[in-house]
Amino acid sequence: MMERYALIIILGYIFGCLQWSYILGKIIKNQDIRSQGYGNAGESNTVSAYGWKMGAAVAILDISKAIISIIIIRYILKSNDMLSLYINGTSVILGHNYPFFMGFKGGKGTASTIGMLLALNLKLGLLGILVIVGVTLFTDYIALGTMALVVFFVAATFYLGYGPACILLSIFIALLSLYNHLPNLKRILAHNETGLINTIKKKRKAN
Repeated sequence: MMERYALIIILGYIFGCLQWSYILGKIIKNQDIRSQGYGNAGESNTVSAYGWKMGAAVAILDISKAIISIIIIRYILKSNDMLSLYINGTSVILGHNYPFFMGFKGGKGTASTIGMLLALNLKLGLLGILVIVGVTLFTDYIALGTMALVVFFVAATFYLGYGPACILLSIFIALLSLYNHLPNLKRILAHNETGLINTIKKKRKAN
């Protein structure tokens, strides 16, 4: 059993380390995304640094890696219990946030969380997308949309009765996201955070 859980964790972490904002930034722009914008590797910073098209490509790829990892666990390793899937999804997020080949300095795990939700339960994932998109458009801040997403994740895990261990993992993911977004939240409170619409407008003008 322990060997199986170890494999589930390692596989998830390896998939998470596929840091697409960094990879595409190097291939297309010959730049380290962490030297741009707010200094992290992720979708929102990719939008800020390179525009919404590249940001969307990174988001799709980061969502996909969590989906593929959980599909492998579910259908190839035949581990269909929710705890195994939550452990794997959490490991993908940790790999995304702390990739070993980047000095453990990666992204914030939002897209990977969406991918995890979609792979766990398609309806749950689609609702999660509606939550993050709706709150982001209403407030103009991706960080607030993300906070709404992780709160929804915890609430849904509790409501669907996936068990105490899964609830604890969802809370861990939410707290990790909160920690990683603290700088954004502080800038929002100080009215220094650039909203999504203004970010896109600036990139269009620059292009």
